[in-house]
Amino acid sequence: MKVIDFRSDTVTQPTENMRLAMFNAEVGDDILGEDQSVIRLEEYSAKLFDKEAALFVLSGTMANQIAVMTLTNRGEEVILSKNSHLFNLEGGALAALSQVQAHPLNTKQGQFDLDELISCIRKKGVQNPKTGLIALENTYDLNRGLVLSKEYLDEVALLANDNGVSLYLDGARIFSASIELNISVATLVENIDTMQFCLTKGLAAPMGSILLGSKEFIEKARWIRQRLGGGMRQAGHMAAAALIALLEMRERIKEDHLNAKILAQGLYKIDSSLVDLNQVQTNIIKVCLKKTSIDAREFARQLLGLGIRVKVIGEHNCRMITHVDTSKDDIHFAIKQIKIIMEQ
Repeated sequence: MKVIDFRSDTVTQPTENMRLAMFNAEVGDDILGEDQSVIRLEEYSAKLFDKEAALFVLSGTMANQIAVMTLTNRGEEVILSKNSHLFNLEGGALAALSQVQAHPLNTKQGQFDLDELISCIRKKGVQNPKTGLIALENTYDLNRGLVLSKEYLDEVALLANDNGVSLYLDGARIFSASIELNISVATLVENIDTMQFCLTKGLAAPMGSILLGSKEFIEKARWIRQRLGGGMRQAGHMAAAALIALLEMRERIKEDHLNAKILAQGLYKIDSSLVDLNQVQTNIIKVCLKKTSIDAREFARQLLGLGIRVKVIGEHNCRMITHVDTSKDDIHFAIKQIKIIMEQ
């Protein structure tokens, strides 16, 4: 039986062109700076985002942690969202690796209250930690995929600059934000000095993320990547697939957004309590079962029996993400099966 996997856009398979590029990749020793495929990927990524330099790393988590280690000093404080990936899903690495203190704040639709943000920026004192970094996430919340506007990013960038604090953007799904806002990624992040984006989310590459920033930042980040054991040898096989992902997969993310909206509307017609249509901005749908007679685990179990995988994210909530390996036929099949479950 075919299994339709809505758990994440990281479950995708590499395309045929990616596989061919991996097979034919020109490779060398990346630690020695001799892998031409990696060099091409890094140079193309930097140019795409209009940044000085780029670094190919193993994962988004590694990119985030390298950035924090590069931008902060021990004992400093990082202001970030209480629901961010950086705070919740990276194994306590802020404390374990960078030895910095997290200062989590509430956000509304992923946005800090700017007055509160300003009030939380602390200068170095005898008893308090100095604020070393402000971290943003766009799209925001891996269970909702909310888009932060360029205007908001620019406001926070200006605020950080005025207060002498570094700013970092976890842009794992930045291409989804760019497409939804209908502006280029370079324009969207033009006032963000350092950031990362993920090659496996929406782009279908088999692995990796790209860290972006100034030449000085990337030079130090490359050294820290080595310290973490992230130095690679013939990484060009993966880099070649990643370059194809950037060249061929960015624009088709529009299809994922459209399919997500079709799926969300289908769920809404079954039961309006299942989904908040205003929260479906990209390719991520949060399914709420609180007002139904079925909990999330049972819902997921029944769907799996029908050949559909979803991710349980709470007692009453599941997540569904559309991607290159979920077609419109898959969407309509899922809607039909969910309707049957709800009716039963």
